[in-house]
Amino acid sequence: MSDGQTVLVTGGSGYIAGWTIIALLKQGYAVRTTIRSLDKADVVRANIAKQTDPGNRLAFFAADLLSDAGWDEATVGCDYVLHIASPVAAAEPKDANELIRPAREGALRALAAAAKAGVKRVVMTSSVAATSPAAKDLSEADTDETIWTDLSVKGVSAYSQSKTLAERAAWDFMAKSGGGMTLATVNPAMVLGPVLSGDYSPSVQVVERLMTGRVPGVPRLGFSMVDVRDVADLHIRAMTAPEAAGQRFIAAGRFMWMADMADFLRAKLGSKATKVPARRLPDILVRLVALFDADLRSVTPGLGRRRGFSSAKAQTMLGWRPRPAEETLIDCAESLVAEGVA
Repeated sequence: MSDGQTVLVTGGSGYIAGWTIIALLKQGYAVRTTIRSLDKADVVRANIAKQTDPGNRLAFFAADLLSDAGWDEATVGCDYVLHIASPVAAAEPKDANELIRPAREGALRALAAAAKAGVKRVVMTSSVAATSPAAKDLSEADTDETIWTDLSVKGVSAYSQSKTLAERAAWDFMAKSGGGMTLATVNPAMVLGPVLSGDYSPSVQVVERLMTGRVPGVPRLGFSMVDVRDVADLHIRAMTAPEAAGQRFIAAGRFMWMADMADFLRAKLGSKATKVPARRLPDILVRLVALFDADLRSVTPGLGRRRGFSSAKAQTMLGWRPRPAEETLIDCAESLVAEGVA
């Protein structure tokens, strides 16, 4: 439990951060969170209140990944920092630096402020996008934390570049300037689960597109998924466990093909899932449509490829357990229906 400790969660308006704040509050921590504009504070607080009463234990601070302002004020007096804020994009940006620069600079700002404030540990949200082997190296074995994404390989996405460079920069900072502070990283797979509002993470678009029938059929794509609530849980375990210092932890559950996801949603949700497509799309058609759809174009390299990730380290070292993928899918879909999105 918290013992009156204070935790700073960066990027409080985000999907993972929101559920992490909820989990921390339920465990008795005092929580601070950064958002780019304090105008969003009431909305974030209201979303948190759907799950737990924040009372006077949730405070907001204005801070931006690309500015020094606000970071010291937000961090001073904190025991821990969970650096979750990082840019995301539904489609591949024209300039990769749109994601790389705020991801890398934001990580360094959070770490510098934490070191200055005497924080015990920082847990940084990275991604399996930073632990992915090149396509030519894919095998049936699931990838673990010993793998780093090779940015010299042609075609690495801007998101993968941003996550890899930001995490590398964080570990380099710790080696040079960490002092007595320790660092752990959490590398989630595709994050799904219940949404707190109609303003949800781009990762949830996979389920939203199925539920709304925005895709005419199901492409031959698959994902290792993880529940957002389990990602929050792993952050807190990595924050408090002494043995987590200096470690990377993949947060991933089961791999599922989109066709299996669609079949499951139709079978379990009945009338709520009437728009979920049953038709399978051939690869050649998907590639043709992708010429005119930037969102689809970014995922076509994964057609027919199984890319699994192992969370054995988190389970063995920290006692973490991912919930069944089916539960995550249903809760995600039901929450989208409840928010009027699907």
